[in-house]
Amino acid sequence: MASESNARSTEPEAIEALTEDRAKTWTSFTTAIAGVVVFVVVVLIGLAVFLL
Repeated sequence: MASESNARSTEPEAIEALTEDRAKTWTSFTTAIAGVVVFVVVVLIGLAVFLL
């Protein structure tokens, strides 16, 4: 017999939970993009130094 505590709620998520999840996703995305930009800049500076 399944207990009520194991059953998944069918209620929609609260708007606060969705907003918090979206904020975390956006923060992770922008952090990743900033990391990629820094990496590309460092590589380009390294190439410039190597070629001079």
